[in-house]
Amino acid sequence: MDTPFSTLIRTASHEQHTEAETSPFMSDLLGGRLAVDAYTRYTEQLWFVYRALEDGAEALKDDPVAGPFIQPELFRTAALEQDLSHLRGPDWRAGLSPLPATAAYAARVAECAREWPAGYVAHHYTRYLGDLSGGQIIRDKAERTWGFTRKGDGVRFYVFEEIANPAAFKRGYRELLDAVNADDLEKQRIIDECKRAFDFNGAVFRELGSEFPLSA
Repeated sequence: MDTPFSTLIRTASHEQHTEAETSPFMSDLLGGRLAVDAYTRYTEQLWFVYRALEDGAEALKDDPVAGPFIQPELFRTAALEQDLSHLRGPDWRAGLSPLPATAAYAARVAECAREWPAGYVAHHYTRYLGDLSGGQIIRDKAERTWGFTRKGDGVRFYVFEEIANPAAFKRGYRELLDAVNADDLEKQRIIDECKRAFDFNGAVFRELGSEFPLSA
């Protein structure tokens, strides 16, 4: 492949990425037309997905394909748990439940972590690079809409305290993608799995939209 893999994976998944980002639920959330309970429910769903991502990370740290991507400064589960404690109170685990789409998404991430490290890379990319980019828009909107303080309560998920220069980090991440230990056929499979990851995200947003009907 003459085109850098990081470019291929970004352009090939652009349609699915855009569809997920512009879902009615996310548009209403970012537009301030939903209450904080919708944001809380969304944060709950993220916890299930990131727990699957990060529970599988330790076993992959020495893997020739996925290993280079296992970087603890990216881990989000602990931050999500702080957010959920703030949003739901100290007993935040009580009554926590995944939507059907979330359960399917987390199950696929866990399956890739166990059986297909290259597929895990696809999910790693779609989540973490998105968090470092578009996730900051969600943080800003949440702080302004629901009055979260700048110290991070409620939006710690979006605060990467161990990454001083996100732009430089993202450049380094793209270099890892370009150097991924996979042949062209496997790279195409990674791209396909990346598209599938965005489809999972879209399904989660649709189900959230059903729980929180759109504004008029």
